[in-house]
Amino acid sequence: MTPEQRSINRILKVNHAGEYGAIRIYTAQIFAARFLCRDLVPELSDILNHEIEHCRRFREAMPQRACHPCGALWLWSCGGYVLGLLTGVLGRNMVMVCTEAVEEAVHQHMNDQIAFLRDKDADLNAVIEGIREEEISHLDYARHRVRHSQVTRGIAHLIRMVTDMLIWLSTQGESSRMKRELRGATY
Repeated sequence: MTPEQRSINRILKVNHAGEYGAIRIYTAQIFAARFLCRDLVPELSDILNHEIEHCRRFREAMPQRACHPCGALWLWSCGGYVLGLLTGVLGRNMVMVCTEAVEEAVHQHMNDQIAFLRDKDADLNAVIEGIREEEISHLDYARHRVRHSQVTRGIAHLIRMVTDMLIWLSTQGESSRMKRELRGATY
Protein backbone atom coordinates (compact mmCIF):
# COMPACT_ATOMS: atom_id res chain seq x y z
CA MET A 1 0.00 0.00 0.00
CA THR A 2 1.36 3.41 -0.95
CA PRO A 3 1.54 6.23 1.63
CA GLU A 4 -1.27 7.98 -0.28
CA GLN A 5 -3.51 4.88 -0.08
CA ARG A 6 -2.71 4.53 3.61
CA SER A 7 -3.75 8.17 4.16
CA ILE A 8 -7.00 7.64 2.26
CA ASN A 9 -7.77 4.52 4.30
CA ARG A 10 -7.10 6.37 7.55
CA ILE A 11 -9.44 9.17 6.47
CA LEU A 12 -12.14 6.63 5.68
CA LYS A 13 -11.62 4.76 8.97
CA VAL A 14 -11.78 7.87 11.12
CA ASN A 15 -14.86 9.20 9.31
CA HIS A 16 -16.65 5.88 9.81
CA ALA A 17 -15.60 5.81 13.49
CA GLY A 18 -16.66 9.43 13.98
CA GLU A 19 -20.09 8.76 12.53
CA TYR A 20 -20.40 5.72 14.76
CA GLY A 21 -19.49 7.88 17.75
CA ALA A 22 -22.06 10.47 16.65
CA ILE A 23 -24.71 7.76 16.49
CA ARG A 24 -23.90 6.91 20.09
CA ILE A 25 -23.96 10.60 21.17
CA TYR A 26 -27.38 11.24 19.64
CA THR A 27 -28.80 7.92 20.86
CA ALA A 28 -27.87 8.82 24.44
CA GLN A 29 -29.10 12.42 24.08
CA ILE A 30 -32.44 11.20 22.76
CA PHE A 31 -32.73 8.84 25.72
CA ALA A 32 -32.18 11.73 28.16
CA ALA A 33 -34.31 14.18 26.18
CA ARG A 34 -37.32 11.87 26.42
CA PHE A 35 -37.35 12.65 30.14
CA LEU A 36 -36.01 16.20 30.27
CA CYS A 37 -36.82 18.07 27.05
CA ARG A 38 -39.13 16.08 24.80
CA ASP A 39 -39.37 18.82 22.19
CA LEU A 40 -35.72 18.09 21.19
CA VAL A 41 -36.44 14.45 20.35
CA PRO A 42 -37.75 14.99 16.77
CA GLU A 43 -34.75 17.10 15.68
CA LEU A 44 -32.24 14.86 17.45
CA SER A 45 -33.89 11.85 15.80
CA ASP A 46 -33.50 13.48 12.37
CA ILE A 47 -29.83 14.17 13.09
CA LEU A 48 -29.38 10.58 14.32
CA ASN A 49 -30.87 9.28 11.06
CA HIS A 50 -28.38 11.42 9.10
CA GLU A 51 -25.49 10.02 11.16
CA ILE A 52 -26.67 6.44 10.58
CA GLU A 53 -26.75 7.10 6.83
CA HIS A 54 -23.30 8.74 6.91
CA CYS A 55 -21.87 5.77 8.81
CA ARG A 56 -23.37 3.39 6.26
CA ARG A 57 -21.93 5.36 3.33
CA PHE A 58 -18.43 5.34 4.81
CA ARG A 59 -18.68 1.63 5.63
CA GLU A 60 -19.77 0.87 2.05
CA ALA A 61 -16.74 2.77 0.70
CA MET A 62 -14.32 0.54 2.61
CA PRO A 63 -14.24 -2.74 0.62
CA GLN A 64 -13.14 -1.21 -2.70
CA ARG A 65 -10.21 0.39 -0.86
CA ALA A 66 -9.31 -2.79 1.09
CA CYS A 67 -10.08 -0.87 4.25
CA HIS A 68 -11.50 -2.11 7.56
CA PRO A 69 -13.18 -0.27 10.45
CA CYS A 70 -10.98 1.57 12.92
CA GLY A 71 -9.50 -0.52 15.73
CA ALA A 72 -10.54 2.18 18.21
CA LEU A 73 -14.24 1.90 17.30
CA TRP A 74 -15.01 0.75 20.83
CA LEU A 75 -13.52 4.01 22.16
CA TRP A 76 -15.68 6.09 19.83
CA SER A 77 -18.71 4.04 20.91
CA CYS A 78 -18.17 4.27 24.66
CA GLY A 79 -16.97 7.87 24.57
CA GLY A 80 -19.83 8.95 22.35
CA TYR A 81 -22.46 7.37 24.55
CA VAL A 82 -21.00 8.81 27.76
CA LEU A 83 -20.69 12.28 26.20
CA GLY A 84 -24.24 12.10 24.87
CA LEU A 85 -25.68 10.91 28.15
CA LEU A 86 -23.83 13.51 30.25
CA THR A 87 -24.78 16.39 28.00
CA GLY A 88 -28.33 15.06 27.65
CA VAL A 89 -28.79 14.87 31.42
CA LEU A 90 -27.42 18.41 31.77
CA GLY A 91 -30.24 19.67 29.56
CA ARG A 92 -31.13 21.41 26.35
CA ASN A 93 -28.29 23.94 26.29
CA MET A 94 -25.62 21.32 26.93
CA VAL A 95 -27.02 19.20 24.10
CA MET A 96 -26.58 22.23 21.84
CA VAL A 97 -23.08 22.94 23.23
CA CYS A 98 -22.07 19.34 22.53
CA THR A 99 -23.55 19.34 19.03
CA GLU A 100 -21.91 22.63 18.15
CA ALA A 101 -18.49 21.57 19.48
CA VAL A 102 -18.45 18.15 17.83
CA GLU A 103 -19.77 19.43 14.51
CA GLU A 104 -17.22 22.29 14.46
CA ALA A 105 -14.38 19.77 14.86
CA VAL A 106 -15.90 17.45 12.25
CA HIS A 107 -16.46 20.32 9.81
CA GLN A 108 -12.81 21.43 10.04
CA HIS A 109 -11.51 17.89 9.50
CA MET A 110 -13.86 17.32 6.57
CA ASN A 111 -12.68 20.55 4.94
CA ASP A 112 -9.08 19.37 5.30
CA GLN A 113 -9.99 15.94 3.93
CA ILE A 114 -11.78 17.39 0.91
CA ALA A 115 -8.78 19.55 0.07
CA PHE A 116 -6.43 16.57 0.53
CA LEU A 117 -8.56 14.13 -1.50
CA ARG A 118 -9.34 16.51 -4.35
CA ASP A 119 -6.81 14.94 -6.75
CA LYS A 120 -6.42 11.59 -5.00
CA ASP A 121 -9.84 9.91 -4.63
CA ALA A 122 -12.69 11.68 -6.42
CA ASP A 123 -15.34 9.18 -5.28
CA LEU A 124 -14.51 9.44 -1.57
CA ASN A 125 -14.15 13.20 -1.94
CA ALA A 126 -17.71 13.38 -3.33
CA VAL A 127 -19.04 11.25 -0.46
CA ILE A 128 -17.41 13.53 2.11
CA GLU A 129 -18.63 16.69 0.37
CA GLY A 130 -22.21 15.39 0.40
CA ILE A 131 -22.05 14.38 4.04
CA ARG A 132 -20.41 17.67 5.02
CA GLU A 133 -23.51 19.56 3.88
CA GLU A 134 -25.70 17.70 6.38
CA GLU A 135 -23.06 18.11 9.09
CA ILE A 136 -23.14 21.86 8.46
CA SER A 137 -26.92 21.82 8.96
CA HIS A 138 -26.39 20.10 12.35
CA LEU A 139 -23.84 22.77 13.28
CA ASP A 140 -26.19 25.59 12.22
CA TYR A 141 -29.05 24.03 14.18
CA ALA A 142 -26.97 24.03 17.36
CA ARG A 143 -25.41 27.46 16.80
CA HIS A 144 -28.83 29.09 16.57
CA ARG A 145 -29.98 27.54 19.84
CA VAL A 146 -26.94 27.51 22.11
CA ARG A 147 -26.54 30.02 24.92
CA HIS A 148 -22.86 30.43 25.71
CA SER A 149 -21.35 31.37 29.02
CA GLN A 150 -17.81 31.15 30.29
CA VAL A 151 -18.54 27.61 31.54
CA THR A 152 -20.12 26.38 28.30
CA ARG A 153 -17.26 27.85 26.26
CA GLY A 154 -14.82 25.87 28.39
CA ILE A 155 -16.86 22.69 28.02
CA ALA A 156 -17.16 23.21 24.25
CA HIS A 157 -13.40 23.71 24.02
CA LEU A 158 -12.83 20.48 25.96
CA ILE A 159 -15.25 18.55 23.69
CA ARG A 160 -13.47 19.88 20.57
CA MET A 161 -10.07 18.97 22.02
CA VAL A 162 -11.18 15.43 22.86
CA THR A 163 -12.76 15.04 19.41
CA ASP A 164 -9.56 16.26 17.75
CA MET A 165 -7.50 13.90 19.93
CA LEU A 166 -9.67 10.92 18.97
CA ILE A 167 -9.32 11.86 15.30
CA TRP A 168 -5.55 12.13 15.69
CA LEU A 169 -5.31 8.78 17.49
CA SER A 170 -7.61 7.03 15.04
CA THR A 171 -5.62 8.29 12.05
CA GLN A 172 -2.31 7.48 13.75
CA GLY A 173 -1.31 11.11 13.40
CA GLU A 174 -2.40 11.32 9.76
CA SER A 175 -4.67 14.29 10.48
CA SER A 176 -1.63 16.35 11.55
CA ARG A 177 0.46 15.26 8.56
CA MET A 178 -2.42 16.10 6.22
CA LYS A 179 -2.76 19.60 7.72
CA ARG A 180 0.99 20.21 7.30
CA GLU A 181 0.82 19.07 3.69
CA LEU A 182 -2.17 21.30 3.00
CA ARG A 183 -0.44 24.32 4.55
CA GLY A 184 2.48 23.77 2.18
CA ALA A 185 0.27 23.35 -0.90
CA THR A 186 -1.19 26.11 -3.02
CA TYR A 187 -4.74 25.64 -4.27
